[in-house]
Amino acid sequence: MMTGPTAMSSDLIGHLLLHRAIEVSIVIVALAVLALGMRVIWRKAGHTRNPED
Repeated sequence: MMTGPTAMSSDLIGHLLLHRAIEVSIVIVALAVLALGMRVIWRKAGHTRNPED
């Protein structure tokens, strides 16, 4: 079992990795919500994929 500075640095690295994973997850969810909102706005504005419709 590690003690002292080695254990502290290992805990710090684990904490930082967890923090980064949470940040990335938040960004991905935010982008998905933004894309969904833009899609809803695009449809309500009357735009379709086919400009000839």
